[in-house]
Amino acid sequence: MLDFTKLELNTAEPVYVQIVSFVKRQIFTGTAEKGESLPSRRELAAILKINPNTVQKAFRLMEEEGIVVTPPNAVSVIHWDDAIFRRIKKELTAGLVSDFVAHAKANGLSLEAVMELLQEEWGE
Repeated sequence: MLDFTKLELNTAEPVYVQIVSFVKRQIFTGTAEKGESLPSRRELAAILKINPNTVQKAFRLMEEEGIVVTPPNAVSVIHWDDAIFRRIKKELTAGLVSDFVAHAKANGLSLEAVMELLQEEWGE
């Protein structure tokens, strides 16, 4: 079961969005496994000390996005296929890359200079 105690909530974005983002990061980083069960909505609300309706909203969104499946009379489980994984990967990396490129351009760096710096930093 995912360890939601590692989720540090902030006030910058809605809590239900933070829950969904947390699960997506766990999928992307390989921490979550297909078929892994999630805590019940009430359990998760108690863990995060939030309103159960907020958790319900997060579960509904995850179900709509296809990353959580809740069979009748069963616990919710994490689910994804290759297309969903690609979508999550793009979602979690696109903003990071675009911000980085914008900062590099603002600092007057060329693509060649950025590539050189990346290789140095990456250790290759």
